[in-house]
Amino acid sequence: MASHRRPSSSGLDRTKRVTVLSAAAASAAAALSAVPAGARPEDPPSDAVSARGAVDRLYAQAERATELFNAAEERSRRLTEEVDLLRDRAARGQERVNAIRNALGGLAGAQYRSGGLDPAIALVLSESPDGYLDKASALERIGQRHAERLRSLRTALRSLRQQRTEAAGKLVELSDSRKAVAHHKKTVQRKLATARRLLNALSPEERARFARASRHGRRADGGFLPGFEDMAAASPRAAAALAAARQAVGLPYAWGAAGPSAFDCSGLTQWAYGAAGVAIPRTSQAQRYAGRSVPLSQAQPGDLVVYRSDASHVGMYAGNGQVIHAPYPGAAVRYDPVGMMPISSVTRP
Repeated sequence: MASHRRPSSSGLDRTKRVTVLSAAAASAAAALSAVPAGARPEDPPSDAVSARGAVDRLYAQAERATELFNAAEERSRRLTEEVDLLRDRAARGQERVNAIRNALGGLAGAQYRSGGLDPAIALVLSESPDGYLDKASALERIGQRHAERLRSLRTALRSLRQQRTEAAGKLVELSDSRKAVAHHKKTVQRKLATARRLLNALSPEERARFARASRHGRRADGGFLPGFEDMAAASPRAAAALAAARQAVGLPYAWGAAGPSAFDCSGLTQWAYGAAGVAIPRTSQAQRYAGRSVPLSQAQPGDLVVYRSDASHVGMYAGNGQVIHAPYPGAAVRYDPVGMMPISSVTRP
């Protein structure tokens, strides 16, 4: 696809862009290196600075659990659809079995009324068709029409048993997936409750300082930083997705939510691309592979920026070294520096 980026005669625009991205990533790495190596996520903080760090870690752990919850929830939804489909097929299969049995029963009744019942038909109505058909001598005692009906019945019964077995297996998987959903939900709730307790213990000034800590990318009057409108998206669909994400700025974070009035990180990017007519997976881990990987230095508006080694956070590149993302509970969808935390990959859907 042809690029819509403005041509540069000297290449300085790209150099400047790479510098902005690299500097932002380096500053984030330096900030993260200040976390004490031996600190546990829920150790009681000794002061306001360590309390803010503990809250950050708790939010990161809650986000990882949220993405696990999203994956389990998505799997439960898919398994529920598969179980419903198998049950529907089994019901149709049972109807076919009943119809064939009724046909054979009607034939037996007609023979009985005419003065006798073919022993072969009597066996069909009293024994398993599988066992009966395995007796080669039995096939010699019935006509071709009877044999075809028996074969159809045997095929229908085998298919019905297979569908019921498969449905039973899917139900076990569904039960396990629902247990995983409940487990991850409890983990998220526990982490967030601990974070809230730590935040509530801070003074109003410290809470305000935490809320402002990474809020960059917009001027006081709410406008974009210079350069946002000038950068071309990677494609028309990326431009449409970015436009949707921009409309979501200011809406609240809610874990497990995928719009249109609240979002978690992967829910925002999935919703934005869905608004552009592009289906991408639900979780940040899956979104990492939902397109072509590109170097950070070549990021274009609309690209997905995936964070941390476990790909537990995702945002959308908005240009000028900024991303739009849903950061954490209590914070609205917003712009932040692309290097706000370690970057795992950049994906172009």
